[in-house]
This record gives sequence, C-alpha cells and structure tokens, in this order.
Amino acid sequence: MDPIEINAGAWYLRALRADERIDDRPSLADLGETDPDYVSRRTAQWADESGYSWAVCEPTTGELLAEVIVDPASATLSTRARPGHEHVVDVAATAVRRFAAAALNLTV
Repeated sequence: MDPIEINAGAWYLRALRADERIDDRPSLADLGETDPDYVSRRTAQWADESGYSWAVCEPTTGELLAEVIVDPASATLSTRARPGHEHVVDVAATAVRRFAAAALNLTV
C-alpha cells in the first residue's frame, strides 16, 4: 500500500520523509529516534503492509510535531510527540483510528 495522507483539521498527517525537500530526521531525533534508517524502514512497512506511520505536521510548514504508528499485527496504535507538542496526538490518533477502521478494517 502506498502511504495515505490524512487531513486532521488543524494537523496534517503524511508519511515520514527524508529527501531533498523534507527531512524528518532532525525532528525524529527530538522524539529520541536516531536510527538513520528509520524513515526507510517505515516506508518499507507501508509497502508490505506490516506497519503504518504518520508524521503529524504543522500544515503551513510541514514540520513534524509528532508521530502516530499503527501495528496491524497487534492492532495497536502508539503516539509520541516532540516536547511542547503533546496536544496534537489526540486529534491525530482519532483520525488514524478512523482510517484504520475504514481502510484496513482494523480496530486499534
């Protein structure tokens, strides 16, 4: 499956990126994620449908504020936010739960 973008009102959810236009790795480091292959691994999980993740972004800048992850094998949803941005995860998690139910037939 190709990554799916979600409009969650004040927040924009998109696939993680590390390319010439957007590099989420510095923001991921604020979350404690320093593995240089993390974005590639998450992209591969979308492709083989073994996991789904979204960068929760400020819509005007695209800056990653938080991450939402769905593990379809365990039907779990997890979130993590950069310091000072914890408030964005509730809205984002609700939007991802709706997506998981509608598109994946998965209750998380």
